[in-house]
Amino acid sequence: MSQVVLTLNAGSSSVKFAIFAYGSGGFDELARGQVEGLGAQATFTAKRTSGAKVQFTLDPGQGAPDHRAAMKAILRWLGEEKLDDNVVAVGHRVLHGGRDFTQPARVDAALLATLRTLIPLGELHEPFNILGIEAAIEAFPKTPQVACFDTAFHRAQPFVADVYGLPRSYYDEGVRRYGFHGLSYEYIARRLKMVAPEIAGGRVVVAHLGNGSSLCAIRNGRAAATTMGMTPLDGVPMGTRSGQIDPGVLFYLMKVKGMSVTEVSDLITYNSGLKGLSGISQDMRALEASDSPAAKEAIDYFVYRIRREIGSLAAALDGLDAIVFTGGIGENSPRTRAEALTGMEWLGVHLDKAANAANAQRITTADSKTMALVVKTNEERMIAEHAINVAGLAAQLESAAR
Repeated sequence: MSQVVLTLNAGSSSVKFAIFAYGSGGFDELARGQVEGLGAQATFTAKRTSGAKVQFTLDPGQGAPDHRAAMKAILRWLGEEKLDDNVVAVGHRVLHGGRDFTQPARVDAALLATLRTLIPLGELHEPFNILGIEAAIEAFPKTPQVACFDTAFHRAQPFVADVYGLPRSYYDEGVRRYGFHGLSYEYIARRLKMVAPEIAGGRVVVAHLGNGSSLCAIRNGRAAATTMGMTPLDGVPMGTRSGQIDPGVLFYLMKVKGMSVTEVSDLITYNSGLKGLSGISQDMRALEASDSPAAKEAIDYFVYRIRREIGSLAAALDGLDAIVFTGGIGENSPRTRAEALTGMEWLGVHLDKAANAANAQRITTADSKTMALVVKTNEERMIAEHAINVAGLAAQLESAAR
């Protein structure tokens, strides 16, 4: 039977997971699911690639379910599916790897200690990533655990794309443009070698658009620049995050409006972006279905910022060979893609409206100098591949599969 790799993405109120089989049949996704509502009424949901969805509410027991309760629920389901004895590696998405983690790494006590020092760089995510790792170690004490950093892909970007205009000592301390969504960008860079090899080694801007959104300039498969910065708050507006904002606005909110640091943080993190601008929802589907002028204006601002960033990143690349849309919005919203590419003829982009409406892989005309593609991302698969490789199991499993 194929060996199994488990991937985990632990957030503040959820743990997402996926299961991949690695054996003689190759590397295949078996299932994915999540436990959401941690700290309140938590619900487990999972679905085999071919099979019915399973859903149940976690027993509150001694209190509101936490990350360990989530792991127990995942273990219970793995046992029911007869997969628990075959887990050979666990891969974890970790938001921040700081300056030093440029590659996935095997988890040990020293790594966990380092991750705790990085919490100030990712206060909204890093503590929960650590909790997820600790819960997985408790559940699988003898199984290799591998941390896969969302910042690692961007460590290849040059100094000028990495630095802020502050005294150099801050940069040396770690105040840098780290960038995020790196696992998604890494997957897309690899995937392009198969779906569009003619541009895979060229100058590509990838737009990862979803509840969290960013864009990345990639040259020859390596990061050159990105829109997010030291934290995931910079760049284009997102579901609830403001995106790029003048620091003076934050000073105004604190000095004139009397808001605390926590209140400002909550405002630009949870109550801004599409949700704040529209006053309706952070969900692009709801905004596109609405006839509210505010909903249209929120979408207009979103695509305006995408257009600006595409132009900026094209300049960073000294030109452009392709634009790739990915993520929940990027893969599924023809309207967003069409509006983001409107007027981009100066970059050699000519939209094929019918192909775009059909969510085709290529959405530009055959005579476009610059290609635009829609490519589905798969961060979980990227994590699973890293887990196998870092744990040193790839050669062993390939040999056993022969």
